[in-house]
Amino acid sequence: MNFDMSGKTTRRKDDSANNPGKPWILGQFGNNVATTTTVIQQQLPLLTTASSPPPYKGSGSLHILPPMVVPPLSPNPGQTLDPNWQAAKATVRERNAAMFNNELMSDVQFIVGPKGSTQRIPAHKYILATGSSVFYAMFYGGLAEDKSEIEIPDVEPAAFLTLLRYLYYDDINLEADTVLATLYAAKKYLVPHLARACVSYLETSLTAKNACVLLSQSQLFEEPDLMQRCWEVIDAQAELAVTSEGFGDIDYSTLETILSRETLNVKETILFQAVMNWATAECLRRDIEPIPENKRKVLGKALYLIRIPGMALEEFANGPAQSRILTLQETTDIFLHFTASNKPILDFPTFPRTGLKSQICHRFQSSAYRSNQWRYRGRCDSIQFCVDKRIFIVGFGLYGSSNGASDYTVKIELKRMGKVLAENDTKFFSDGSSNTFHVYFQHPIQIESDTFYTASAILDGAELSYFGQEGLSEVTVGNVTFQFQCSSDSTNGTGVQGGQIPELIFYGTSTHS
Repeated sequence: MNFDMSGKTTRRKDDSANNPGKPWILGQFGNNVATTTTVIQQQLPLLTTASSPPPYKGSGSLHILPPMVVPPLSPNPGQTLDPNWQAAKATVRERNAAMFNNELMSDVQFIVGPKGSTQRIPAHKYILATGSSVFYAMFYGGLAEDKSEIEIPDVEPAAFLTLLRYLYYDDINLEADTVLATLYAAKKYLVPHLARACVSYLETSLTAKNACVLLSQSQLFEEPDLMQRCWEVIDAQAELAVTSEGFGDIDYSTLETILSRETLNVKETILFQAVMNWATAECLRRDIEPIPENKRKVLGKALYLIRIPGMALEEFANGPAQSRILTLQETTDIFLHFTASNKPILDFPTFPRTGLKSQICHRFQSSAYRSNQWRYRGRCDSIQFCVDKRIFIVGFGLYGSSNGASDYTVKIELKRMGKVLAENDTKFFSDGSSNTFHVYFQHPIQIESDTFYTASAILDGAELSYFGQEGLSEVTVGNVTFQFQCSSDSTNGTGVQGGQIPELIFYGTSTHS
């Protein structure tokens, strides 16, 4: 499986005919071990993006000691650069670090990686056995074999070295291009602290572009917390997730699971096109022509998970009806479903998805208007906020005209540390009441916990409007707590106590971050 920087993948064709839609990857642990390491190694650039986190240096919750500077090893086996290294190393950790990947006193050699790209790695049985029950059983258990060389074809050499580095001297130094392979190694050799660090790293790397692929991996590695995080991103940012290049290479089981999801926040016509793109990619993986008949064949029962009758009639007519993926009878029956009083029975779900229900944070206790305020002359209303859990901001609620009905143009913006995360120039109609009027971003924006963001709005319309008063510096909505503070971007008077942007519209999550 290959990934480019955008997260696109290309699965091998070896057994797709016998396992339609199944990715050529780990399968079950222990299966196809001779090729697993190549698969993971090719897969990992998915995470290497401009937004990827820096190398993971351990977590306080894991009680990992800070990284050490380990001197390079001598090119001569059995030697170190410092002949007096025992006396020079003040701690057990430093002395063990000197033995990491060192031939000196090693009593086992690992031949790591698939045939043709192996790497020989020396190690010391005692150290490995104290950190892994698998290594203990391998070297000292009742069925232990006294081998001087052990082949490990299913683990990537770089990942195995990361595992050994942790076992030797508690250092966790994760990189985007090896983190999944390291997670596999940590799971295989039952090293839970390292596995948790890998999962934490993946969670911080998670975006809509790689969420579908990481969903399949979280299922494979049996990591329910990571799986839940993937679902939260996929649900809230479903359009971005299914239109990403990586979606075309998810396995068939993951495709079915996503299409069965009731809470996907995406128009069915966009989802239909994404599934057609997946079918095209699957045909190419099987070396068959991506014609409608073959696309239907590779989709199988997954086709009937698309809620085509839940589309608008025009969307159906311009999309699925002309795709040639449906039979003539299915096309006719769906048209009758839209237009006839006596509707035929369909194999497709006939009701639209519920999507996610948005929540609203109200930061003012009342609103008011006065003859000399609130005025708009191209100035910015802005407020800073932070939350204690990850959420997805959908849009803002704004006040409108206090002097009769009026149309407004508005530019809304969301920033973090001065960087614009999202913006939208749009319009809304104010009926002259004190009601708020909702304006939305094109896509929901993921908001991390314990970080301040800036919400801004620049309005143009009737000068006088309602404004909020009796503002709150802290508001709890469900299980999410918002904190507000004044923003230096605000040039029109909006602050914590009063002004504009009375509401933040968001999707909540169930994470405990």
